[in-house]
Amino acid sequence: MAWRIGVDSGGTFTDVCLFEDETGEVVIWKVSSTPDDPSRGITQGVADGIERVGTSAGAVSYLGHGTTVATNALIQGRGVKTGLLTTGGFRDLLEIGRQKRPDLYDLQADKPELLVERHLRFGIEERVLADGTVEKTLDEAALREAVRALKAEGVKAVAVNFLYSFMHADHEKVAARILEEEFPEAFHSLSHRIAPEFREFERLSTTVVNAYLGPVMRGYVKALSGKLADLGLQVAPQLTQSNGGVIGFDAAADMPVRTVLSGPSTGVVAAQAVGRMTGINNLITFDMGGTSSDVALLADGQCRVVSESVVHGYPIKAPMLDIHTVGAGGGSIAYIDSGNHLKVGPRSAGANPGPACYGLGNDEPTVTDANVVLQTQNPEYLLNGRMKIDRSLSVKAVEKLADKLGMGVLETANGILDIVTANMAKAIRVISVQRGHDPRDYALVAFGGAGPVHAVRLARELGMKRIIVPKTPGVLCALGLLMTDLRTDFSATVLHRLDQVAPEAIASLYAGLETQAEAWFEREKIAPTARVLTRTVDCRYAGQNYEIAVALPEGPITTEAFRLVKEGFEQAHRQLYGFIAEGEPVQLVTYRLVASGLVEKAAFKAREIEGEDSSAAISGRRDVWMAEAGGFTSATLYNRDLLKPGNIVAGPAIIDQMDSTTVLPPGYVAKVDAYLNLIVEEK
Repeated sequence: MAWRIGVDSGGTFTDVCLFEDETGEVVIWKVSSTPDDPSRGITQGVADGIERVGTSAGAVSYLGHGTTVATNALIQGRGVKTGLLTTGGFRDLLEIGRQKRPDLYDLQADKPELLVERHLRFGIEERVLADGTVEKTLDEAALREAVRALKAEGVKAVAVNFLYSFMHADHEKVAARILEEEFPEAFHSLSHRIAPEFREFERLSTTVVNAYLGPVMRGYVKALSGKLADLGLQVAPQLTQSNGGVIGFDAAADMPVRTVLSGPSTGVVAAQAVGRMTGINNLITFDMGGTSSDVALLADGQCRVVSESVVHGYPIKAPMLDIHTVGAGGGSIAYIDSGNHLKVGPRSAGANPGPACYGLGNDEPTVTDANVVLQTQNPEYLLNGRMKIDRSLSVKAVEKLADKLGMGVLETANGILDIVTANMAKAIRVISVQRGHDPRDYALVAFGGAGPVHAVRLARELGMKRIIVPKTPGVLCALGLLMTDLRTDFSATVLHRLDQVAPEAIASLYAGLETQAEAWFEREKIAPTARVLTRTVDCRYAGQNYEIAVALPEGPITTEAFRLVKEGFEQAHRQLYGFIAEGEPVQLVTYRLVASGLVEKAAFKAREIEGEDSSAAISGRRDVWMAEAGGFTSATLYNRDLLKPGNIVAGPAIIDQMDSTTVLPPGYVAKVDAYLNLIVEEK
C-alpha cells in the first residue's frame, strides 16, 4: 500500500491527511502546532499519521507541505539583517515607495518596518535605460567595496536591484559573481531572477522581502528535511507556493517570497475539486482557522491568479491565488477598545496559550470561547475527546467583557460571533462585490477547523443560499496538497500596442520563456508527457496604471489570436469596471508562462445514495444557544462519520467530527451527497 501525505502547518493546529492510492482510503489527524519550531509539530504529525495507518515512512510515495513560516517571519519581523545594492540615487526608493498611500487620511497610521536600514543600502554607479541599453557601465570597484562593507556589518542576506535589470541583467550578474567571491556565506537575492518585471518599487520590495526571508526558510527547510529523513522518508518533500502549485524544498529555500500564501492556497485547490464533485462551479471559499480567515472567489471553477499583492504592508510581485485574509479565527481575541466598543481580532491567542478554555494561562476571551459558552462547540472537549477543555474558563473570560459592556454573558458571546462574522463578510465583499461579482450567485465552501461553525451565520449575512461543507473540512488544506501539480511561473515585460506589434515579435518573447520552462522541466525531471504550458498576457488601455491578465489561445500566435486577446480583455474590463473604452488602443505589458508538471492526484469516487434517514448517526442532544431560537434550544447531535449518502439532517442540529463542527440553526437542512459533502440550504 502506497500512502500519500499532505501536511498543513497552521497557527493553532498542524493538519495531516493521508490518502491510500489503491483503495482511496482517507485518514486525517491533527496535532498542536509548535510555533517556536514548526518542524517539530510537522514531524510529530507525520509520525503519528504513519503509525495510525500502520505503515512505514519508507512506504510513503509523496509528501506535500504547506507552511506559514515565511508569512509569520515577515509579519513578526523575524527575518535576518539584510543589505541592499541598487542603482546610484535610488537607495531611498525602499523608504519613499509610491505617492499612493493605503491610509491617506489616517494621521496615526504606522508604516511597515523597513527591512533594510539606510546605512545598509548602497547606491552603485550604473545605469540601464528603459529600452535595455546601457548608459553607464557598472562601477565594479565600488560594488566590491560595498559588498565588503556589508560583510563587515554582519548582514546575513543581500538584495540586488538595479534599474531596468529585467531588460538588461548583466550588471546584476556581475554583482552575483562579486558576491560569490567576496561574501559567499550570505544569501543573495537578484531582482532579475525574483521578479523580472517592470514597476521599480514593487520589484525592489519583492527582492528585499526574498532576501530578508531567505536564511529563515533555508534553516527551516534544512531542519525539516533532516527530521523527515530521520523518520525514514525516502521521497523528496514538496512545498506549496502561493500560486497553488508545489515546488521542491531547495527551490522554496531560494525563493521564499513565493511561499507567503503557502498554507491557504491548497485549500483553494481542494475547493476546486469539491466544485467538480458537486457540479457547482461558482464558489466562494471560506477557510477559518485558529488565527485568520482566508477567502477566495472561484468563477467557473477557477480562482484568479494575481501577479502582485501586498502582504502585511509589503508589496510582493509574485504569482498568487487571489486570496484575501482577515485576522478572524477561532483564537482571535475579543476586547473593548478606547471608545468602549467591542472588537474582535486581529490579535490571536495562537496555539499556546490558546483560548481561555484550553487552561494554559490565557484569560482573554476568544471566538472559540464564545462558541464554547453558547455550546455551539462541544463544551467539554475538542478533537473527538483527545483535547479536554473547560467551559467555566470561557464563561469567566467572556464575563469580564460582559461586565464592562453592561450585558449578559450569553449576549456578549453572541455579540463576539456577530462581530467576527461582520469582519469575514467584509473580506468576502472585497473579493466579490468590489470586483463585480454578486455573492448571492455563489455557493459558500466552508472549511478550516472553525469554518463550518460559522458558515450559516456568514452566508445569511451575505444573502448566500447554499453552503458546502467538505467531508474533512478541518484538514482540507492538507488534502489540497494531494491534488496539486508542480508549477512555476516565468514572465517578461515589454510594452507593445496590440494594433501595432507583429505576431512574430510576441511569438519570440514566448519562445524565450519556453526555453526557461524547458530547462525547469529538465531540472525537476518531469516526464515529457506530464509537461503543460499555459500562456497569458497582462493587458491595459494605453495610459492605465493597472493590467488585466488575459488568456492567450493555444497554438501559433496570429492576428486571430490577437483578436481573441482583445475580446477577452474587453470582457474582463467590463466585468471589473463596468465599461469598455471604445477606440482606445490596447497595450500588451507583461507576458506570462505557467509551466506545470502534472502529478498523480488523490481522486474520490461517488458512493451510492442510501436514503434520507439519518437517525443511525444521532449521538445525543445538547442545549445550544441560537439567535434564531431566541436562546437555548435542544439540538440533536450527529456523528458525521456515521452519515451516509442521501441522509438529511434538519436543524437545530450539531454535526460533530474530529476536525470540525457544523452548526445547523432552525430552518436549515443539510443533505449528504454522493461524495459525503454536506450541502446546507434553508428549508
